[in-house]
Amino acid sequence: MEGGNSLNLQLQQLPLATAAVSVQPHTDSFSYKENLIGALLAIFGHLVISIALNLQKYSHIRLAGSKDPRAYFKTKTWWCGLFLLVLGELGVFSSYAFAPLSLIVPLSAVSVIASAIIGIIFIKEKWKPKDFLRRYVLSFVGCGLAIIGTYLLVTFGPNSHEKMTGENITRHLVSWPFLLYMLVEIIIFCLLLYFYKEKNANYIVVILLLVALLGSMTVVTVKAVAGMIVVSIQGNLQLDYPIFYIMLVCMIATATFQATFLAQASQLYDSSQIASIGYILSTTVAITAGATFYLDFTGEDVLHICMFALGCLIAFLGVFLITRNRKKCVPFEPYISMDAMPGMQNVHDKGIAVQPDLKASFSYGALENNDNMPEIYTPATLPIVQEQHGSKGVSAPPYRVLEHSKKE
Repeated sequence: MEGGNSLNLQLQQLPLATAAVSVQPHTDSFSYKENLIGALLAIFGHLVISIALNLQKYSHIRLAGSKDPRAYFKTKTWWCGLFLLVLGELGVFSSYAFAPLSLIVPLSAVSVIASAIIGIIFIKEKWKPKDFLRRYVLSFVGCGLAIIGTYLLVTFGPNSHEKMTGENITRHLVSWPFLLYMLVEIIIFCLLLYFYKEKNANYIVVILLLVALLGSMTVVTVKAVAGMIVVSIQGNLQLDYPIFYIMLVCMIATATFQATFLAQASQLYDSSQIASIGYILSTTVAITAGATFYLDFTGEDVLHICMFALGCLIAFLGVFLITRNRKKCVPFEPYISMDAMPGMQNVHDKGIAVQPDLKASFSYGALENNDNMPEIYTPATLPIVQEQHGSKGVSAPPYRVLEHSKKE
């Protein structure tokens, strides 16, 4: 009797155990599916953002080099770029709700790859195949390395998933690893800010480290806000938790200050240096923040972690090679005719100003080498004002060009 009861008990427990075993592979496959969805959304978003920014820059370039009196916001090209920019930002924002933070952040290399390809497409100069490959070999190698690194990131990225509920985010926020990380980050940020403001340490690494530290908090809060919105859409309302609005305010504040430091860095250094160094520093700090706050690498084996780190290093090298080959822009300044100064020889011929060759380009960002585009490029010169010598009592305005006759 007792043996029969024990046999029935084992038979009753067998389906439960079988069901428990079958749930785990389904969860793993679903989490990998979420990783793929998040990665595709991030890649799509960064690709669209790169196209959008270059469309807007192209609109500014056409207006700057033409006699069109319209403002930039009255052109269809600029509005098309704005629409694509919003669409790309929504794609990147939603990707944080599906995939781990440490997987989404390095995928911003896609925007650098897209900018390099768009820059080559917009080249209007005619090159021989050998010269073209010799000049852009670093870009091609960098794009290849960045694509390989992106593949390794997607394949061996962390696979930790949890619902972004108010309770989970609050629990992570008060955990001792994140509190220790925040303490170290605040100390480093204050020291860097002191040297930057008080000691005038305007080094590019100092400014971009400030950007990276702020950016790590931005992506942490973005993932929390995006995840709670997705959970709320799925039926479990999370918008009534105070932590949602705390994360939202921190996201806006850190993004604003981050843009401020980036603007200051763009005034002091070349955009290619900012792109490469900023990508490396921001990605490294953001991955550290994601691993500390969301515990992205918990349960991952050593092989996956090493391959993920290798993918990051290859992506870093690819971005560095792409940006190193980018043409450095020389700031454009309208020339001042030398004969506007007293005692200088007249260099005008028949009243037409001689414009020196301009080696710089109006282009910026991914649009390069637009100097040979006559429809959008017009050298800017100061107007020539002819003046008669009879009016000696009238004071001449500064930089007035005097046209002398041959007798004089």
